[in-house]
Amino acid sequence: MPERITLYTAKICPYAHRVEIALAEAKAEFKRFEIDLKNKPEWYAPKVNPASKVPAIAYGGPDVPPDQPSPESIKIAESLVLIEFVADLFPSASLLPSDPVLRAKARFFYDAVGTKYNPAYFSYVIRGDGSQEGLFKGIEELQALLPEKGYAVGDWSIADAAWTPFIARLLAALELDVGAYAVGEGPETLKTLLSDARFARFQQYWKDVSSRPSFTSTFDKVRHHACLVVLTCTDRLGFRNTSRARLRSVSLISSVRRNDSQ
Repeated sequence: MPERITLYTAKICPYAHRVEIALAEAKAEFKRFEIDLKNKPEWYAPKVNPASKVPAIAYGGPDVPPDQPSPESIKIAESLVLIEFVADLFPSASLLPSDPVLRAKARFFYDAVGTKYNPAYFSYVIRGDGSQEGLFKGIEELQALLPEKGYAVGDWSIADAAWTPFIARLLAALELDVGAYAVGEGPETLKTLLSDARFARFQQYWKDVSSRPSFTSTFDKVRHHACLVVLTCTDRLGFRNTSRARLRSVSLISSVRRNDSQ
């Protein structure tokens, strides 16, 4: 029986979302504590993660409030370490294949997320020093690793948790046309990714992973869109400000407030 789990996370962060998806797949009981990435608590770095990043887990120890982490709990950080930790804690959930070859393929897949897809994503959306075709190439490299059907290595595994949050955030940015690419290019890129036959396998994969309860229960699209727009319009991420983003922020934030009041 696993001990107490406290997850320190942030809804906007795709790395933290990896761990939330893994915990949801495992049907794990845990405490969740949201860290404001722009105003981190003073206690967080010295008591939880010296790198001051999310995600992090406090494992074991006494039952204490998340904002009062106990020195008796074990602190673990880094998203890929944590999703494997969750897989080890809950072996009956089969978050990693039992076959050694498939386990190796799963690890190879999430390494490719970090070395092939993420550089293209951050370059195109965040920094603005990449191209649309560079993004497409990064997606094609991951697409080429997928089997003909199913998930990254057949059955769902933490390899899928490693990529899914980044796809979700890419599509959200493109839909709102907020990013470091040229104004108006986001929706065009989105249309290509979701309709062009070149990305047919990616399209089916996204339908499969985005329909799983572990994703739908951990990704609030309206809230994420609103947060993304607010960050964009205040230049916190260095994104290009667009009138469309500003206009949509009003309705999106209103939707979030309505949801919170229900």
